Amino acid sequence: MKVGIPKGLLYCKYHPFVETFFEELGAEIVTSPDTNKYILDLGVKYCVDEACLPIKIFHGHIAAVKDKCDVILIPRVMQLKEREFICPKFCGLPEMVLNDIPDMPPAITYPVYAFPKRRFMNCILKTGFVCTKNIFKIRKAYKRASEIQGKYELSGNKVNFPLKVALVGHPYNISDSFSNMNIVKKLNKLGIGVLTEENADETAIEGEAAELFKKPFWTFARNSYGFSTYMAENGKIDGIIYISSFACGIDSVVIELIKNKLDNFPLLVLKIDEQTGEAGFNTRIEAFHDMIERRCYNS
Repeated sequence: MKVGIPKGLLYCKYHPFVETFFEELGAEIVTSPDTNKYILDLGVKYCVDEACLPIKIFHGHIAAVKDKCDVILIPRVMQLKEREFICPKFCGLPEMVLNDIPDMPPAITYPVYAFPKRRFMNCILKTGFVCTKNIFKIRKAYKRASEIQGKYELSGNKVNFPLKVALVGHPYNISDSFSNMNIVKKLNKLGIGVLTEENADETAIEGEAAELFKKPFWTFARNSYGFSTYMAENGKIDGIIYISSFACGIDSVVIELIKNKLDNFPLLVLKIDEQTGEAGFNTRIEAFHDMIERRCYNS
């Protein structure tokens, strides 16, 4: 059986688990290409105009791989942390894709709740039954996939530079070098090191978020707020760059919370959509570099 896996959204964080799980069940993995202009154009063609850029890109990945597989994975991610949830677009993602893109193969769309574990295992078993009815084989595949995921670390964080910034935002915006226009390489070229939320301890992030007047409802909001404020308050960075999808409701709130907490700390917000021009993107990054460089050397 060929299982299609789109390289969009949370694929960047959980692809070791997903791919290992299906491979252990004897399936052949077929992935879409890395995000490129063709993928983006496909996504814009099929997705509704009101959706954010990552959702449009995900549609493009689906369209690129749908004809090459027997069944396709469209994760309905509902919950990754206890008492926290995910952007509503994730909850209805399968319906969006299946109604937007014609001639779709059978899809795996079971809701993914990481808590409680019993509920997560129910999703694992249902997904595994697509490939085999052997429960022991499914449990073995799950164990192996969990081991591989536990050893996985996002790479590419470079800190051996005179200046350092926290690169903040939803993980797929940070990891997708096409949609963020290779921002890590651009910053490194300017002599700026990059830190992402993987560089901060989970307890530190939770400690910062706990100071809010109300526990964050969204996992992405908690991570972005907790990571950026912790790094700034502890002198680990010289500035913050927040990559935000145009019209993202979660980001619009989190950005204001960060501004209120950090007052005059250097913060650059880069909005991205399918119309974003690279020239303006570069100009803003270069201006931000000049600002934090003067601030750092004059302090």
